Amino acid sequence: MTDIENRNEDIQQEPVAENLNETAAAEEAAVVTNEENVADTTEPTATDVAEAPVSTVYETTADILARLQEMAEGEQPISRQEVDGLKSQFYRLNKQQQEDAYKAFIDGGGNPDEYLPAPNTDEQAFKEQMAIVREKRAAQHEAEIQTLEENYQKKLAIIDKIKEILATPDEVNRFYNDFKALQQQWNDIRQVPAEKATDLWKTYQVYVEQFYDTLKLNNEFRAYDFKKNLELKTALCERAEKLEEEEDVVSAFRQLQQLHQEFREIGPVDRELRESIWTRFKTASTVINKRHQDFFEARKAQENENLEKKTAICEQVEAFDLDSLKTFADWNAVSEKIIALQSEWKTIGFAPQKTNVKIYERFRAACDAFFTRKAEFFKTVRDSLNTNLHLKQELCEKAEALQNSTEWKETTDALVALQKQWKEIGTVPKKYSDEIWKRFNTACDTFFEAKKAANSTQHTEQQENLQKKQAIIDSLAAIDPSATDEDFRQQLRDAQAQWNEIGHVPYREKENIYKAFRAQMDRLYGALNESATRRRINRFRTEVKDTDGKVRERLLRQFDILKNEIKTYENNLGFLTLSSKSKSGNALVEELNRKVDKLRADLDEIRQKIAALDEAAAEN
Repeated sequence: MTDIENRNEDIQQEPVAENLNETAAAEEAAVVTNEENVADTTEPTATDVAEAPVSTVYETTADILARLQEMAEGEQPISRQEVDGLKSQFYRLNKQQQEDAYKAFIDGGGNPDEYLPAPNTDEQAFKEQMAIVREKRAAQHEAEIQTLEENYQKKLAIIDKIKEILATPDEVNRFYNDFKALQQQWNDIRQVPAEKATDLWKTYQVYVEQFYDTLKLNNEFRAYDFKKNLELKTALCERAEKLEEEEDVVSAFRQLQQLHQEFREIGPVDRELRESIWTRFKTASTVINKRHQDFFEARKAQENENLEKKTAICEQVEAFDLDSLKTFADWNAVSEKIIALQSEWKTIGFAPQKTNVKIYERFRAACDAFFTRKAEFFKTVRDSLNTNLHLKQELCEKAEALQNSTEWKETTDALVALQKQWKEIGTVPKKYSDEIWKRFNTACDTFFEAKKAANSTQHTEQQENLQKKQAIIDSLAAIDPSATDEDFRQQLRDAQAQWNEIGHVPYREKENIYKAFRAQMDRLYGALNESATRRRINRFRTEVKDTDGKVRERLLRQFDILKNEIKTYENNLGFLTLSSKSKSGNALVEELNRKVDKLRADLDEIRQKIAALDEAAAEN
């Protein structure tokens, strides 16, 4: 076998760099390419903010806006990771500011239902700057794609030049320096489109190997080349092994892909060392790849666990029976539970990417449904409380208008009716409850205390009046008509006048004291009437001479008239007794009875006069 054939065999057997981790490299390239095409149309959730990768932590939204402006106005390449990090941090800080403002409002005694967040000017500025940055990032990405395509064309041109060198095998030695320059150019050009990289590299490697197969170099020069390549690949192995100490698994994986690129761009080593150097590099790569795979599998498992936790929280919020909440206490108790669940939600990380937004929207919808219903309930109750307050204010005004009245009975009835209305009206806003009750109660107490004082004075006066009327009754009871011939009519008239001048007595004594007075008056007036009748009859006997019977005839006519008049009164009394139950009706009955008694007395007097005439006629 010729020397050139030996060299060709050595090169053919060296592992091709593309096989080191083609799958991982292709997947990473696909991820990078696809991420650039994803349109960011949703606002990050609380968990997005916590998990978005970012290299610099900013303290305020103003710092983030300043960085965005710097990126928008600068010429430096824009990293998608940094853009995502800025976005995540902004919304985290923005949300924290809103929560702090709300907490300050509540701590200051504000009503949660009256809270209105201040206009967020930072968010509008953030969106404007972010739009500029994204547009600039898109332009840079287009430029990167164009650069990759240009690099691809340049490398195709290098392959064509190597082909030209190989077209004259006898002169390959003369073009060795040109070939090394082309290799350097190839290495300097670096990246090409990911989907073309493998095929391009294989094509390039084929022609490089062909070049070495046809190259007539002496053994010393070839050994030197292999030694140099060994040193470079050994350094790459050391760097790959060092990556095991890298804490950031994703960063280590990306650095490994760069080492793969460099490894495949270095030429072959001595045949005896070829397998060992490749095994060393592959072993280091396997460790990093395993860490990377374990990292994403663990994250996937954690995300699934997070999804289960978030689903359970959603179910808890959705399970609250809002129709059963009837009072402020009911709503506030559930509010505390939901706020606790919201706090718990914030402690849970990402769910899987395809479900993360959906589960957050489900949770937010459930919370929004609750707080919307709560706001509606509070508004309805607040309107009812305000209506009740207005009604009770009107009752206060009515009570205050009556508090100084001395119409004790009428005002008492009116205030009792107002108190009944007060009880029928529901509650008022808590901050007015004590004040409005104190106002109403003060007006009522003012009247009833005055009434109590007046009743006390009135009771004393009525007791004194009772004693005065009892003294009049005692003085009348002391008169004995049979023991005196004097006319005591004037004494009776004076007693009646005194009685009428005396005021009210206690109500329970009123009827008894009056009956006692009336009995004495009737006794004495009856005695007076009986005595007067007797005198009139005696005088009639001595003075009247009825020789022609005309006096008797006249008395008989009077007798008949009185009998008819008495009969009429008695009939009327019968109707009044059956139909009248009022005090005024009773007084009328008593008056008619007195008239009937008077008529009967007059009728009896006429009867005695007729009898006297008959006795005188019999004697003659």
